[in-house]
Amino acid sequence: MRFPKPAQFSVLLSFLLVLDAGFAQTQPLSTNIRLNQIGFYPNATKVAIVVGNASGEFRITTPDLKKTVFKGTLSEARQNAISGKTARTADFSALKATGTFVVLIPGLGRSYPFDIKAQVHRAVAVGSLKGFYYQRVSTDLPPRYAGQWSRPAGHVREDAQVLVHPSAVSEGRPAGTVLSSPGGWYDAGDYNKYIVNSGITTGTLLALYEDFPQFCQTFKTAIPESENKIPDILDESLWNLRWMLTMQDPADGGVYHKLTNARFDGMVMPDKATRERYVVQKSITAALDFAAVMAQAGRIFKPLSRELPGLSDSCVTAAVRAWAWARKNPNQYYRQNAMNEAFDPDVVTGEYGDRDASDEWIWAAAELYVTTKNEAYYTAVNLFPDEKMPLPSWAQVRLLGYYTLARFEKSLTPLGQKDLPQLKKRLTGFADELIRDVDQQAYQTVMGKSARDYIWGSSAVAANQGIALVQAYRLTNDKKYLRNALTNFDYLLGRNATGYCFVTGFGDKPVMNPHHRPSVADGIEAPVPGLLSGGPNGNAPKQDKCEGYTATSADELFIDASCSYASNEIAINWNAPLVYLAGALEALQSAH
Repeated sequence: MRFPKPAQFSVLLSFLLVLDAGFAQTQPLSTNIRLNQIGFYPNATKVAIVVGNASGEFRITTPDLKKTVFKGTLSEARQNAISGKTARTADFSALKATGTFVVLIPGLGRSYPFDIKAQVHRAVAVGSLKGFYYQRVSTDLPPRYAGQWSRPAGHVREDAQVLVHPSAVSEGRPAGTVLSSPGGWYDAGDYNKYIVNSGITTGTLLALYEDFPQFCQTFKTAIPESENKIPDILDESLWNLRWMLTMQDPADGGVYHKLTNARFDGMVMPDKATRERYVVQKSITAALDFAAVMAQAGRIFKPLSRELPGLSDSCVTAAVRAWAWARKNPNQYYRQNAMNEAFDPDVVTGEYGDRDASDEWIWAAAELYVTTKNEAYYTAVNLFPDEKMPLPSWAQVRLLGYYTLARFEKSLTPLGQKDLPQLKKRLTGFADELIRDVDQQAYQTVMGKSARDYIWGSSAVAANQGIALVQAYRLTNDKKYLRNALTNFDYLLGRNATGYCFVTGFGDKPVMNPHHRPSVADGIEAPVPGLLSGGPNGNAPKQDKCEGYTATSADELFIDASCSYASNEIAINWNAPLVYLAGALEALQSAH
């Protein structure tokens, strides 16, 4: 064998280095490589989706493209059932090395960089919970905790002088009575506070604490309460729980549906929104959601009676009274148009209306039964009214009750124990249906098997699907559920048909212009971080009339524009399942 002379070798090496540098420079960023833009756990599945006509080899390299750490072959092409576009999978699950890498497709380009490391999603978990701090009402957000998104308190005077709307009169509280109802979270991109939406939101956050208490003890988010002895997730929940308690009428136990302006504010900062505020009509759904959350809070805060004296008892008492009001007023639904025909001023903010409270009855009954052990709550409802297992949303909370009964299976009374086999079968059967044929789906995610997933707030659909799978994993210890829950987290962080990371402040292609008044009005380019955008909505162009939609496929009908409330608003009931899913995945991955 003949070796090159030293001079020849030097020339050859220089040539190879120039060639390598040229190769790196000719590999542009390709947005057709869709993947979790944050990263992957070392021992978990790692997948990128390549949209278009690429085929053959892919590589995982260092960001400078100089070192290849993994080679693989793209899968056979699959057709996206919604858009008809072609997709292939780059599966590099076998790569366990930690570090920062990119996916490289020769001839196509490279992906955004991502990390492989333990606790890779902890920052998203922390950020999504911190998102609630930025939604706080009645308090300054100083730079120490809010950074560049610091702001003066909003609605300090207004929520200390809330008027009883004519629809909400009761004994001792005629129309125009002035109430104090501070605190809570702004509901979404607007500045109103709604009990129905607060219900599922707070219940979901408290569920994370009940399912993963050890993780939540270390779940710090740099809020003013972080140095006390109470976990941050409970401190944050308390900010809203205390407001919710002010929404119960002490005379009869009923709960006002919402605290609201008559009309939505413009795109101004909270302290500049100074219109009169009202509590409006009590409703059956508000009362039952309130009862469920207060019963849940009662048992959670009982061990913290030294730090929070009396709170647990107050929550349980409030829950029992709200339930009693609901039993007396089972048909008191909130119908905003009818209310406006009967009373002035008209209220045209979010309705959160409902025509069926059977699911709210089930949730409230389950929470009260578990907390009090009183079987009268359990027997008051038909636990399984049909064969359906509807995914949780503000209008459909039945599964929250099922999750609670399964969570406390070992402490149920004999009456509750007898239904456990059916309950578990339903929860695991629902999870099995979610994961069926995922391997045939274009993006290999549970989310998006059907265009029906792409509703208003589709990101919350993905997160709540993930929670359902986590619940199935907790029941069975079958890792297929955990693997598939992680696919939906990948979806939210970039492995989707839009290529966006739907969490503000995260990823290389993040949402920058959410429909969120502070993010629009604060004069800062970056939006308030840690907020989950609603995501693709198959009806968005019809619903918000915002210009800029070019896609026609439901999974792509999204625009990063603040006018698009139908695809790019934020909402507390979307952020809560994001917090749960991120926290649960972190807790479970750390345990393995």
